[in-house]
Amino acid sequence: MAEFLPYGRQSIVDADVAAVAEVLRGDWLTTGPAVERFEADLAAVTGGTPAVAVTSGTAALHVAYAAAGVGPGDEVVCTPMTFVATAAAAALHGATVVFADVSPETGNVEVPAVRAAITPRTKVVAAVDFAGHPAALDELAQVAHDAGALLLEDAAHSVGGTWRGRPVGALADLTTFSFFPTKNLTTAEGGAVSCVDPELLARARGFRNHGLVRDRDLQRFPDEGGWHQEVHAFGLNYRLPDVLCALGSSQLSRLDSFVARRRALHARYDAGLSDVDGVATPVTLPGAQPAWHLYALRVRDGRRRALYEHLRERGIGVQVNYVPVYWHPVFADLGYRRGLCPGAETFYAQELSLPLWPDLRDTDVDRVIDEIRGFFA
Repeated sequence: MAEFLPYGRQSIVDADVAAVAEVLRGDWLTTGPAVERFEADLAAVTGGTPAVAVTSGTAALHVAYAAAGVGPGDEVVCTPMTFVATAAAAALHGATVVFADVSPETGNVEVPAVRAAITPRTKVVAAVDFAGHPAALDELAQVAHDAGALLLEDAAHSVGGTWRGRPVGALADLTTFSFFPTKNLTTAEGGAVSCVDPELLARARGFRNHGLVRDRDLQRFPDEGGWHQEVHAFGLNYRLPDVLCALGSSQLSRLDSFVARRRALHARYDAGLSDVDGVATPVTLPGAQPAWHLYALRVRDGRRRALYEHLRERGIGVQVNYVPVYWHPVFADLGYRRGLCPGAETFYAQELSLPLWPDLRDTDVDRVIDEIRGFFA
């Protein structure tokens, strides 16, 4: 039987193993020099924007909303075409999530829909770079700022990409990353928050570490003793350990090659599928240089499920990304109803993620293409 092809997987080489082993042999396993190095390495690919490393992409979202001051009575305008965490992290802070519709071609939130969703209670606009294609970040930032809100870019799919010549991580007030194994680089589990504003950065760092204040100049009771630390605002333990940050820095050294290979594989799929009746290949808008986390094929005429099952039966681990967030029962129980965002529901009904990761071989892509062409023949 042919090798099973998952839709995504990590790429680990001897240098990654050596980087982790070096930390394991050292004095620091948790918060130490590898964390600062990884944060600096990440900033180097996000236009110099400082970063805070955290334990997951979900933690990054939770930290970012905390840094933005999101709480009860606030609204967060959010795309529904994302993993549930983008919206759930805001809801966990007590905010009301307002969903804005997406383009049925790219899966990215549309600027007019965001503009229509904003109210005086809007605190944050949360956009996702679906599949690695950056959202219209400059226009979304303008809409958010005109309303006195912040723009959060969920860049879980897009590290290494650019929008109109500027790197992902440099355009939004807050940018969150995920380093799960299927993403564009990995720390096993992990994430980060990039913040342009030093005040937002300080809040993010504080929330990551229980809100602890160790700087004597900032303490209310600085004469308590050298051991003294204070909590001025609640936080959580979202510290990413040195051992995982060492893996992240090693992976970042190969990010350019990862992105280049993903683009090459994406182009190979385009060339092999663009003339197939019944599917639509992904769209790249002018000004975008995507990092391509996913190859999001759109399957027309209600045949997505049949193609999904056909490929799965043949050892090709396609996936669907994602169920519209408000379809999840936890949001349905809050009163959200299907039909809220027609563009997102159309996109969901068609989307099928094909295998895509840097070590995928050209022959593997050709196998997937051949199976899809055979299905539609």
